[in-house]
Amino acid sequence: MKVLKNSIFNYFAVSFLLAILLVSCSKEQNKYDASKGLKTVADFPVGTAIQIQKLLDDPKLQQLQIENFNSITSDRDMKMNRITPSEGVYDWKTIDTILYYAQKNNQRLFGHNLIWHSSTPEWVEKKGAKDTVWLAKFMKEYIQTYVGRYKGKVAGWDVVNEGFETKGGEYRKSFWYNTLGKSYIEKAFIYAHEVDPKAILFYNDFNLERDTLKLNAVLAMVKEFQQKGVPISGIGFQMHIRMDTPDELIAKSLEKAAATGLQIHLSEVDIIFNKHDDSKNGGVQIYKEITEEMKKAQAEKYKNLVLMYRKIVPKAQQYGITLWNFNDRDTWINGFFNLTDWPTIFDDKLSPKPAYFGFKEAFEQEMK
Repeated sequence: MKVLKNSIFNYFAVSFLLAILLVSCSKEQNKYDASKGLKTVADFPVGTAIQIQKLLDDPKLQQLQIENFNSITSDRDMKMNRITPSEGVYDWKTIDTILYYAQKNNQRLFGHNLIWHSSTPEWVEKKGAKDTVWLAKFMKEYIQTYVGRYKGKVAGWDVVNEGFETKGGEYRKSFWYNTLGKSYIEKAFIYAHEVDPKAILFYNDFNLERDTLKLNAVLAMVKEFQQKGVPISGIGFQMHIRMDTPDELIAKSLEKAAATGLQIHLSEVDIIFNKHDDSKNGGVQIYKEITEEMKKAQAEKYKNLVLMYRKIVPKAQQYGITLWNFNDRDTWINGFFNLTDWPTIFDDKLSPKPAYFGFKEAFEQEMK
């Protein structure tokens, strides 16, 4: 009987020690290591959107950015309304600062974007609406002046951003479409390629991972471009996804896009918990705070996204994954949709969340 009691005691003692050891190992595994940031384990470029002045003014933010990323995209300062705020004026100062930062820290600079309806200056819309001949000439001059200035320095461009409607497969009835017709998209690619033939040129849009009609329409446009010899190099999936977006749907979308043979860029990644209708102030606040279980689920979602990208997109087509800001303090989600969410891999105090470690863990699995 005494022997039995001792055996039972030893069993529970060993089990207890093993549990402590497992918890300890788990905590150690999820300890942030500045020398082993995301870029050190990734097998493709890992990027983030930045606001250059905020980055330069915040030493901790800058340190985390340098430790983890080797590609940057400006979330606002490389758009048309910032470049040419008035007729005849080109302001390159901020972009030159971004370029200097990228070069100093050995990071790829990605250009976002050349043509986007939401960043078209008012003066361009007013003049272009009255004179479409002038508008066509302006578009070519603007693209070639801009891309030509940064030839060999900006690695790739979102040439046209969001040229399709939010839902379904129709071209967006934007200012550019209504004045120049759908051909403005292919012409933008031609103009960019003429001045920098080595730049990787993307069409970029949102909801491609979950709106089959929209994805199919984009892929049909891509196929048409390829048949006509239009120099399109890649497809950008913004990938502003939701926790309830099925992984199977994302995987299928990536498979279809990869079949084009083009570069695939997950260009603006974040993962939200709450709901929205894709419109300004269209958020629906479902969760008032983030729980530990929610953090774990988000970590798994980030991990699965990276794994799908690595597994489905052929290595030669992996342009990389770019996060649309990497911390909850600076996320665009809350201000745009008028809610509170936690969509990134660092929290609002710049501490790594489980999502950070989930993202990182995806690179530790060998692809078969």
